[in-house]
Amino acid sequence: MRLSKKSDYALRALVSLSESPGTLVSIRQLAEENDVPRRFLEQIMLELKDQKIVEGIPGRIGGYRLAVPSSKLTVGKIIRMFDGMLAPINCVSKKEFETCSQESKCRFRRLFLDIRNYAANLLESYTIEDLKDLNLVKNKEIDNI
Repeated sequence: MRLSKKSDYALRALVSLSESPGTLVSIRQLAEENDVPRRFLEQIMLELKDQKIVEGIPGRIGGYRLAVPSSKLTVGKIIRMFDGMLAPINCVSKKEFETCSQESKCRFRRLFLDIRNYAANLLESYTIEDLKDLNLVKNKEIDNI
């Protein structure tokens, strides 16, 4: 699974909004705080608004705020919204399943199904609220495995 820019930027913006519950945050401020191109973020926020995840108020003093409590909004939901499937290969995907000529004898399909299930469960267990409290990753941790 690889996270798209859309999912990445949406998650950044949602965490920012969760840090100021109920407060309107301008698109300019969201873009600057999260190092996201403003026009691209505008498209993302419109999609989040269409899904009733955020509320948008137009105008000079307008902005965005969460429409859903950050403790009820899972990371998995946001990633699925923008990226679709979480599965590393289509033959173990629920939503984008594709048959494969090797299904009956594939030696690694089980592994990828387990990876999909683990990743999906983990992403569904984390909320936007949880992301605020996570420890930041240190570069030396990346070389651990």
